[in-house]
Amino acid sequence: MTKTPTKRPKLLVANRGEIAVRIMRTCREMGIPTVAVYSDADRDALHVEMADQSYRIGPALATDSYLSIGAILEAAQKSRSTLIHPGYGFLAERAHFATAVEEAGFTFVGPPAAAIERLGDKAAARRIADAAGVPIIPGTREPVDVAIARKEAPRIGFPLLVKAAFGGGGKGMHVVRDADRLEESLKRAAREAKSYFGRSEVFLERYVDHARHVEAQIIADAKGKVVFLGERDCSVQRRHQKLIEETPSPQFDEGLRERFAEAAISLTKEASYLNAGTVECILDEDGSFYFLEMNTRIQVEHPVTEMVTGLDVVALQIQVALGGSLAGLEVSANGHAIECRINAEDPGRNFLPGPGRISRYEEPSGPFVRVDSGVGARRDIPGDYDSLFAKLIVSGIDREQARRRMLRALDEFVVEGVPTTIPVHRWILESKAFRTSTHTTTWLERALVDAHLPAQADLEPAVAQPRSTRARDILVEVDGRRVPIRIFDERRVAAPKAPSSHATHHGEHVHGEIRAPMQGTIVKVLVEKGQPIQAGDVVCILEAMKMENHIASTREGEITDLPIRVGQVVELDALLAVID
Repeated sequence: MTKTPTKRPKLLVANRGEIAVRIMRTCREMGIPTVAVYSDADRDALHVEMADQSYRIGPALATDSYLSIGAILEAAQKSRSTLIHPGYGFLAERAHFATAVEEAGFTFVGPPAAAIERLGDKAAARRIADAAGVPIIPGTREPVDVAIARKEAPRIGFPLLVKAAFGGGGKGMHVVRDADRLEESLKRAAREAKSYFGRSEVFLERYVDHARHVEAQIIADAKGKVVFLGERDCSVQRRHQKLIEETPSPQFDEGLRERFAEAAISLTKEASYLNAGTVECILDEDGSFYFLEMNTRIQVEHPVTEMVTGLDVVALQIQVALGGSLAGLEVSANGHAIECRINAEDPGRNFLPGPGRISRYEEPSGPFVRVDSGVGARRDIPGDYDSLFAKLIVSGIDREQARRRMLRALDEFVVEGVPTTIPVHRWILESKAFRTSTHTTTWLERALVDAHLPAQADLEPAVAQPRSTRARDILVEVDGRRVPIRIFDERRVAAPKAPSSHATHHGEHVHGEIRAPMQGTIVKVLVEKGQPIQAGDVVCILEAMKMENHIASTREGEITDLPIRVGQVVELDALLAVID
């Protein structure tokens, strides 16, 4: 929303991790003081240190902290902030949050609530795209239940995609290849959608097997000026989650780029959109593109656009929010940029999340290398949130130079104490499919079957340093606000232990026991006490770091103990079931 400033700006970042740090860095360059909010799990996080002021907003559970509108607005009032930036995820695409921010007298650094509402409803967004003349994939125009889905599925055709009507980021999204799996996928997608976005509605659309994922970065001001900042290719995906992004798209020529820009600008104007946004599409084998959705926030992958254009997208967001004009903004892209998402997951164990303490952390550097990170050595990656903790971005004169530079930077990136996705990024970048740019959105999951990535070694937590009698500066909370004080003793706690090597996404059998491979929440129990079970049957679904993990039996037998229930939070190595 745009508002004419009446006093010196102060910006509260209603988010955490690397995106909060990234936003604060731009604010520093613009001379705008910043305010961080944090949960108990993030008390010692980097974004909390970096801000000029920091306020506690609740316990680790996201619904009681980063999703608590009341707590965030209270922090904004106490800190006398004037602007609130939502980042991505959490409340970024919640229209009622944008409304609450404006009604409380703050400026929301993002689009108007009405635009978020229209475009956040995927079915409504498809209607807007249709009115703007943007091609759309066949599907349902409204959310569906099981009965309607059974009627619509034959018209749309298999394979089809079940998608959350209010959401994004690959959550609440499942491919259905035959009618037998339709009901199960609908229920799972609805459950995930409710968990992640607070809305359980889902809809159907045709699934294109051999597709590329391309998207347009736009920025729009209050005077109707819409600027296309270039396209990005995000086709390296696993479970609909992007791993690597690049710009420009290797599949685009100037003619396709011009048509793509015209479509994105037309849709943005049709939606009466304001601020930064991303128009996401799929690109089929013959070069035709189809609208998927519009993300009404800054994207995780925005740095690749910045690397080739030299433009700061966050600065443009703040400029527009403060009533600035985009007149005269020139966009000139040079070279090629690639981004790798660095997650605390072990690709060798089916991307098992591995929260814990980082014992050693060394970022790569050198020409045209950038790291956006929310962590450092001796900092914790909590298991309560997404596993993404850093992004590695490089640019080069062309795609091949950028690819080689990324390989060099990945080799320099040292992270110890937690597993990371660095090994799989190396494997992808060296693969023939990526080198020749023949990969599609479904390539990686098929290719990984034969990748044989080794599991990462046992990860020992960082060892606490001995106490010292020297004076130390620490921070305490007073009425939810961090205040620095000096003391002459410091108590330390043991670092959290990362998942051990025996833990896998299928659980581990130790004397008939199935134990939790990680901390998480039981979202579904699929067996009952006394029930016969076969090896490979799923016992329960454990949600950790925003991922559903199917915990399966490793042996045949009978369930003799089942000490878990839906909604229960379990710790690493907690007993889930006993099989005899």
